Amino acid sequence: MRICVVGSGYVGLVTGSCLADFGMYVTGVDVDEAKIEALQGGEIPIYEPGLDELVRKNMDQGRLRFTTELGPAVEESQVIFIAVGTPPKRDGSADLKYIRQVAESIGHHLNAFKAIVTKSTVPIGTGQMIADIVREVSSSDDFAVVSNPEFLREGSAIEDFMNPDRVVIGSRDRRAIEMMLEIYSPLRVADVPFVVTDVESAELIKYASNGFLATKISFVNEVAHLCEKLGADIETVARGMGLDKRIGSKFLHPGPGYGGSCFPKDSRAVAQIARDHGLRFRIMEAVIEANDQTRDRMVDKITTAFGGVDGKTVAVLGLSFKPETDDIRESAALTIVDALRAGGATVRAFDPAAMDTCRELWDDVAFCDSPYQAAKGADGLVIVTEWNRFRLLDTERLKNLLKKPLIVDLRNIYEPAKMGAAGFRYVSLGRPEGHPTEPTA
Repeated sequence: MRICVVGSGYVGLVTGSCLADFGMYVTGVDVDEAKIEALQGGEIPIYEPGLDELVRKNMDQGRLRFTTELGPAVEESQVIFIAVGTPPKRDGSADLKYIRQVAESIGHHLNAFKAIVTKSTVPIGTGQMIADIVREVSSSDDFAVVSNPEFLREGSAIEDFMNPDRVVIGSRDRRAIEMMLEIYSPLRVADVPFVVTDVESAELIKYASNGFLATKISFVNEVAHLCEKLGADIETVARGMGLDKRIGSKFLHPGPGYGGSCFPKDSRAVAQIARDHGLRFRIMEAVIEANDQTRDRMVDKITTAFGGVDGKTVAVLGLSFKPETDDIRESAALTIVDALRAGGATVRAFDPAAMDTCRELWDDVAFCDSPYQAAKGADGLVIVTEWNRFRLLDTERLKNLLKKPLIVDLRNIYEPAKMGAAGFRYVSLGRPEGHPTEPTA
């Protein structure tokens, strides 16, 4: 089957390369000429483990190609995936201008039955909007709109696509549903659950899923704050909660607040969708507020631990919103670094993947080649992103490099008692502090 994927960003590139690996013939389309030229040369514009090898493999085998020409790609394809951006507007709602542009272009090149599939996260009713635009431009009903939301986690997107928890297909057209089931036949053989429903339900499944996960994150961060006030241990509390199968252990790890391209945008969007329909999604509004307050609390925690940051040098480990990605969108690290700079601190930072992007944001931050270079001469160290390489740091080396043996760990990747025994004052979330072990008489 021939497939066109419009948009060669994160979702589009992962979707296109994985579908090509399923045996489909995929054409990736993007208006960014520089991006397409780079992809044609085998250069991948985003950091995602394993994606470069997957793209090159399927290009070499002739199943994946890239172009800026949408018309011919639409005309020769049976299925068109729309994977363009839906950036937030000022009120939090999704901006659908790129979706509209693509829908209009598809309408101009509708030469046979096509399944038009929204892969982008879009508000409920977008499928109908696309159908109206295509019908108006082409004066044809020989197409069907499908909602096929993505559930890709940055850093493990290929695994998520190849081994998903479920595949959601929303359409009222039997031909389109059969085409989608054929595309995903390798997953059906592997007994992956399929949810086949109407377009509107499929669109809401994505928002409801991300909203619920954001709720779990904000909830556990609020519990962690309560633990600090009451002298309880969040690790034990979260484990006790997670062992209840109705709750589950995932997304019960405290941190500096959710970030990235999905949770912040989607939580605001679904709250705005409710308002647009005369409702209040009060839980979602509270989640958004709690997440904002969590970030402010992280800044306060760091400032207190350092005894004020004015004139201090702070080593920051981790700039991306999560490990295994270079994505800094809505990253808590941005809020923290900006607050440190505004408070008069000198910031020395290290991240395995995201420093090039951050160099465009700050000209007064020292970007370092390693965690140890960042720590050299600093008054303390702050861990913001839980990259695996930060889990096994040489603590003795760090202690010798830092002016003061202070670590503020916003991801709880170390044990307070062990860090105290190693000679550090160790501040984490929802747990007692670790203090340097007093020498025994």
